[in-house]
Amino acid sequence: MAALGGDGLRLLSVSRPERQPESAALGSPGPGLCCWVSVFSCLSLACSYVGSLYVWKSELPRDHPAVIKRRFTSVLVVSSLSPLCVLLWRELTGIQPGTSLLTLMGFRLEGIFPAALLPLLLTMILFLGPLMQLSLDCPCDLADGLKVVLAPRSWARCLTDMRWLRNQVIAPLTEELVFRACMLPMLAPCMGLGPAVFTCPLFFGVAHFHHIIEQLRFRQSSVGSIFLSAAFQFSYTAVFGAYTAFLFIRTGWSLVSHGSPGAWGPTGVGGRMGILCCSRSNKISSTTVVETS
Repeated sequence: MAALGGDGLRLLSVSRPERQPESAALGSPGPGLCCWVSVFSCLSLACSYVGSLYVWKSELPRDHPAVIKRRFTSVLVVSSLSPLCVLLWRELTGIQPGTSLLTLMGFRLEGIFPAALLPLLLTMILFLGPLMQLSLDCPCDLADGLKVVLAPRSWARCLTDMRWLRNQVIAPLTEELVFRACMLPMLAPCMGLGPAVFTCPLFFGVAHFHHIIEQLRFRQSSVGSIFLSAAFQFSYTAVFGAYTAFLFIRTGWSLVSHGSPGAWGPTGVGGRMGILCCSRSNKISSTTVVETS
């Protein structure tokens, strides 16, 4: 995977703002200011992403289709505008990576096939245990399972399920765009690629604390259990974010990494995936969804 490389991010990492003579520094921001601009830009993106979920006032729970559709709208608007934050960051800091914005954010055609295949294989090896457990728990054999996965009716059912679309499509794509494709290029020049890999996921992990609001509102559990669950979710999403940031840097692609490790989750029971398990009569028996976002 080292041969794939995220050339744009590597260019950023070696072009950190250096201390300049006083006469030259009068017209350009110093390295300290550049770092503050980078951190503030990432914080603004995270707050905008989470805040967009709460612009709609509703007494309904988050899994209600009406709530999901409204949040789709606001999140897609914020995500589509997030590249403008990177452009503004470049203007404020004066950092010119020598590559296009799309390439810098991990959108390019070069190396797309190995960038899609190798992270998937790596993740399958990493989650080999949960995958084996899942195959043993499913009552159908391989042939029946493939029939269910490839059946147009199964996909039609999923595509009309708002929760499935949120967990499988909208959340992975928008989170990768905002929390990886936009944030990592802004943090890399300030602190280098290595520290940026572990700093960028902190914004991603903290963003998941907003689930506490609804859990407390609907009294889904005790206060202690809610905060303990939030702490665990922060830990897992931070580690997961570091893993996807590593894949982004090594492959140069930002959107190939989120779906696979996010699909199985920390317990290997389904994560973001609505896993379709067919019964012995070759019919769909259940859809298991375990939230991780």
